[in-house]
Amino acid sequence: MVVLVVLILLLLLVITVIAKAIRVVPQAYTGIVERFGKYKETLPAGLNFVVPFIDKVRYTIDLREQVVSFPPQSAITEDNLTVDIDTVIYFQVTDPIAATYEISNYIQAIEQLTMTTLRNVVGGMDLEQTLTSRESINSGLSAVLDETTGRWGIKVKRVEIKGIEPPPSIKDAMEKQMRAERDKRALVLTAEGARQSAILTAEGNKQSAILNAEGEREAQILSAQADREAQILRAQGEGQAIQTVFQAIHDGRPDQSLLAYQYLQMMPKIAEGDANKVWVIPSEITKALEGLGSSIHEIAGIPKSTPGPAKRVDMGPTEPELPAPSGTSEAVQEAIAEAESAAHPGKPSASGEPPAPPAPTE
Repeated sequence: MVVLVVLILLLLLVITVIAKAIRVVPQAYTGIVERFGKYKETLPAGLNFVVPFIDKVRYTIDLREQVVSFPPQSAITEDNLTVDIDTVIYFQVTDPIAATYEISNYIQAIEQLTMTTLRNVVGGMDLEQTLTSRESINSGLSAVLDETTGRWGIKVKRVEIKGIEPPPSIKDAMEKQMRAERDKRALVLTAEGARQSAILTAEGNKQSAILNAEGEREAQILSAQADREAQILRAQGEGQAIQTVFQAIHDGRPDQSLLAYQYLQMMPKIAEGDANKVWVIPSEITKALEGLGSSIHEIAGIPKSTPGPAKRVDMGPTEPELPAPSGTSEAVQEAIAEAESAAHPGKPSASGEPPAPPAPTE
């Protein structure tokens, strides 16, 4: 019985020793081994063996890139305004031994270093620069943190500003300023549009007035030219008519009989109209009438009779002469000649030959 108990105790001891000797480190992690409280070695990922009860895996360090978001930090700008800034740090442990033994808590150390560096960077900017210079703030934080955390075995990959919150009063003032600026730009654009519209309207009215004036001037010029040409043509026509009548009168050599006849034709026109109750007969008419009944007296300037034969004025043909059709055949010309001879018997044909005698009738 005692031997059995001893065997069980030995078995439990072996199992415990084996459990203490085997250490499994996950991927992307590393283990810090201490022997009697002093650093001994660094265990890689996978299955590892240590001396039980002597070696101890003190820390397991995550070698992956880590993201830490810090709570809002208050910072005072150059123009004495307090802003709350949220930051996000991306870092990675590059030296597990330094990260374990050079600093007790590197997360807290990074947070405090970020807060102090951020206040230093923001303190040299005013509120407007702080709100619009996130990239410069990130660059300043990254440079300071990377330089300081390098001796801790930590590499700061990136620093991002998640948010910048100004005081409520400043935020309200900024909103009012932004609204006023937008209203100002809207008024400026409206005024500019009205100005451009007025300029374009005035320019259009000017061009319209100029075109209307030019149109009226050209119309008046054309109307005046038309009136002038009409008057010239009318005067020329009247002059030609007077010359023609005068020439016809002199060519016909009128006597007293013709003058008396003309006076007799004018008498009905003198008596025309309802208001012509009394009218005067010119003395020349009486003399013309006397000359018409008796050839004793003569009107001054008008001979009683004209010697020699009367000369007729050639007024031209009464019907227009049509030109002979060109390109007609001889048969068509003969047919036209026969038609003319049939219509005007005894008249020579257009060809100059005597007309054919009419056909005898039975």
